[in-house]
Amino acid sequence: MQNQNGNGILEQYTGSLSQHIQTEYSIPPKYYRGDLKLGLRNSDGTGVPIGVTRVGSVLGYMIEDGVRIPVPGQLYYRGIELTEIVEAHRQAGTFGYEEVAYLLLMGYLPSHSELNRFNEIMNRARKLPNGFTEDMIMKNPSRNIMNKLARCVLSLYSYDKHPDDTSLDNILLQSVKLIGAFPSIVANAYSVKRHYFEGGSLHIHFPVEGLSTAENFLRMIRPNTEYTEEEAHLLDMMLMVHAEHGGGNNSTFVCRALSSSGTDTYSAISGAVGSLKGPLHGGANAKVMEMFRYVKENVDPRDDGSIKDYLAKLLNKEAGDKSGKIYGLGHAVYTVSDPRAVLLKKYAQHMAEIKGYAEDFQLLQKIEELGIPMILEKTKSDTPMCANVDMYSGLVYTMLGIPEDVFTPLFASARIAGWCANRIEEVVTCHRIMRPAYRAVVKRVHYAPIEERTARLDFNPRTPDDDTDQ
Repeated sequence: MQNQNGNGILEQYTGSLSQHIQTEYSIPPKYYRGDLKLGLRNSDGTGVPIGVTRVGSVLGYMIEDGVRIPVPGQLYYRGIELTEIVEAHRQAGTFGYEEVAYLLLMGYLPSHSELNRFNEIMNRARKLPNGFTEDMIMKNPSRNIMNKLARCVLSLYSYDKHPDDTSLDNILLQSVKLIGAFPSIVANAYSVKRHYFEGGSLHIHFPVEGLSTAENFLRMIRPNTEYTEEEAHLLDMMLMVHAEHGGGNNSTFVCRALSSSGTDTYSAISGAVGSLKGPLHGGANAKVMEMFRYVKENVDPRDDGSIKDYLAKLLNKEAGDKSGKIYGLGHAVYTVSDPRAVLLKKYAQHMAEIKGYAEDFQLLQKIEELGIPMILEKTKSDTPMCANVDMYSGLVYTMLGIPEDVFTPLFASARIAGWCANRIEEVVTCHRIMRPAYRAVVKRVHYAPIEERTARLDFNPRTPDDDTDQ
């Protein structure tokens, strides 16, 4: 009871201070002027350049005579356009994520023998250390799988004989192990969460040698281990499109910033996981699905007017989560199109039809079609806007039977390849800790002895012994 009472008093105390904290910490927008870049963003929303990379690059516009010219979006992995990679594997009927991971890590496309050898190594890497699932995943289960994933990454430090060795060969070894381990951790963490917090049966399936990452994940996360080839290939494409997105996205930047300090791989990657957990980053696909449920409950999907009316309410903060956003529309770099969203729309259509999600898929397309001009009109912008990958990725995962709380962890299971490649590049090339500057805007005052101070806040905690109204 003491602990419960103590926590209650702490909650009362912090709650009573919240308004003061809001006022004390708030910095007016007027201070962000001149060379200050709020959120490391330029006034047009683009990112502030802070470095160079050979890992991944994003193209959404061209600069001609100082003017930004919108162009169809392109995403490059080591200089190779993502769409080319995806289309090649779709036509050949092969799984491509392992090849993409090799490309990002090594910098070139592997030969047959090199890819076969890498797949053999991945087969081993997918197997978690002895006792890891029991000790690190089943004990102290988490309601949030991203939280559990971050904790598991940090725990792997204890299973590594040389965790602080930042030599290139050791970081590469750690990277391959993490790429293999992520899907296994996520699948097991979900099964444990489902069992302990939702009352479901506990199913732990081991990865099978010879299967791709996509096949193994579907096999491990489903109680009956069954999946179709089409499902596996669609998930494989999802892994490919999420594997990398340039060094400027928030989680990759976090990974690089931590790596610049000389810290260990597990600390750097767990930081990236924590960043991706945020609803403005990896959690955006779940926000789209939350918004989509609001839309479905309040519109006639066959009536464009009904859809526009509700989208207007979303923009006016009168509906949904009252954020004023239509989630899934707009991107910091892409203008005319997001190549990842283009690929999803192209290859998820058939799955939507056979899984009974055709109407949902069409409604998302309507939200894209009708919502973009409404946003442009409201913001008085003439820069083209497109749907981003989050608009469709949540529905694709849903069609594959993947629970919503696994969306972002699965995203992380793909992006781990890009994180590791960017970490290696940071360690090899930069050799200088990142240290941005903040300009102080506080008024300077002299220290006052406590006898001369006047209390600004009054806090009188209520204890269980206090008389309370029934």
